[in-house]
Amino acid sequence: MRNPFLTYHPAVAFVYLACAIAFTMAIMQPVYAALSLAGAVACSCVTRGVRKTLRTLGGVAVLACIAAAANVVFVAAGSTELFRVGARAFYLESLVYGVCSGCMLASVLLWFSSYAACMGSDASMALFGNVAPTVTLMVSQVLRLVPQFVARGRTIVASQDAVTSAEARTKRDAASDRLRAISVLAGWGMEDGLVRGDAMRARGYGCGVRRTTYKRYRIRRADAAVLAAVFALAIANVPCAWFAVSGFSFYPALEGFAPLWAYAPYVLLMAVAPALALKEWWQWR
Repeated sequence: MRNPFLTYHPAVAFVYLACAIAFTMAIMQPVYAALSLAGAVACSCVTRGVRKTLRTLGGVAVLACIAAAANVVFVAAGSTELFRVGARAFYLESLVYGVCSGCMLASVLLWFSSYAACMGSDASMALFGNVAPTVTLMVSQVLRLVPQFVARGRTIVASQDAVTSAEARTKRDAASDRLRAISVLAGWGMEDGLVRGDAMRARGYGCGVRRTTYKRYRIRRADAAVLAAVFALAIANVPCAWFAVSGFSFYPALEGFAPLWAYAPYVLLMAVAPALALKEWWQWR
């Protein structure tokens, strides 16, 4: 199964992921944090694949656990005491707040991973190339160069490790080898930047003419329908989120959970990506 957003206009993926990221960062509430994490995992699975999602989720889970543990250790607030270590008390409310913070961090990282999978350089240039050409070029170059630098770094390190006669004998030699790899990678990157700049000037970048794209994107009925659904769910979720957050409090006790109907628009919004993938799967069947 391929990325379902690739069959739609780039605006569909951008609007959906922008709304998801905005709500994830703006709403600090346990139910919304759990829904955001579930939606981010589901979206990453259908856009990047299950294996890549699990690998990313492994590293993200460590950061989430660190955030949760740090809040429990450094914030001694709440009314439900879990246990004590000497004179230090640890509370349930601090743990829940830390878990919510960790879920928010994990969700944002997964959403941005899905964004990188859906919005390539060509889609970004087609969507924003004529509105903000410099910023769009910078973002598209970063999305391309960061994985390239990582791959080149691994190639340099593998080449050094393959020379067994020059194998590092001490920790100082090992540190010197890694510094040499960084130096080679920096020189390689600067040389590649000069070549890329010359190639862009040779192709007329910055000449003032309206830029074109490799692929012509047009908003079709299916694109308009998905955009309308995303906008409607996002607008409907704003008052529901305000109602759920305004009545909820972490301290001194966990209280003020909203009724189930208040989460319905957000649940439907998180289900857009899996629904598009299921629709494509059904069509191919």
